[in-house]
Amino acid sequence: MGADALQIYRDLPVLTASPGPTERKGVPHHLVGTVDGAIGWSVGRWLTAANIRIAKLQEAGVDVIVVGGTGLYLEALVKGIAEIPPVSSQVRAQATEEFAQMGEAAFRARLAGVDPAAADRILPGDRQRLVRAWEVFVGSGRPLSDWRTRRQGGLAPGSWRGVRLMPPREALYSRCDARYIEMIHGGAIDEALALASRQLEPSLPVCKAVGLRPVLSHLAGLMSLKEAIAAGQQETRNYVKRQEVWLRGRMANWPAITDIDPDDQWRSFLALNPDLTASRGHGSSVRS
Repeated sequence: MGADALQIYRDLPVLTASPGPTERKGVPHHLVGTVDGAIGWSVGRWLTAANIRIAKLQEAGVDVIVVGGTGLYLEALVKGIAEIPPVSSQVRAQATEEFAQMGEAAFRARLAGVDPAAADRILPGDRQRLVRAWEVFVGSGRPLSDWRTRRQGGLAPGSWRGVRLMPPREALYSRCDARYIEMIHGGAIDEALALASRQLEPSLPVCKAVGLRPVLSHLAGLMSLKEAIAAGQQETRNYVKRQEVWLRGRMANWPAITDIDPDDQWRSFLALNPDLTASRGHGSSVRS
């Protein structure tokens, strides 16, 4: 089952490196390529859908492997999610404007005065989460960290096991660079053109796919193809680094697989889960 905030949409299968027809042929995939990009899914909406799918599969005696690059989805799945009250557009706009005026250091210091846990937890440079923490406090009168303690919807303790894929960074960078070139020559440009023709709201998640912006800039005549490829590769490497930071900080107690080759990764995965056997194939299981 997919736990990727972009692969859930069907608009950019190439650019989001979604499982292709060959990969899906022998293994059922869930929550991958099932949503139209015009519909913006939230963490909460994904969690509800994921819990329903997992329950049905387990009722049928099927174990589930949850795979994806969106750490927030995985964290919500195993820990649950807080039901934070909605914040008005006026409050959101004001918080964004204040961040721009104050700068990160002063904005973070102000946040620390009302929500020190959030100010300490949010990484440097993460404007979006800093603004979010402040707008929740202003909109609800309670710190975001307070709301986060009231989680619901997580998997039962002991019903799942987690594994991190942590291959060597330079080897992963090299693979990502090569894959982005393959994407460009394998349909990514046509995907970007089709998405742009729909004139969707830029704030929708699908419009923020890693590597999409350089392709759109190339199509608009603002970049050469060579420049677009270089920019897309850099965006991907930056994303890899952010994922590593998340995995090391938020999932540090999950065992890590450091192999780079997929077959070696699968063998290491089975070694960490001895109740599974290779004879059950790549579609067999563990909980997440």
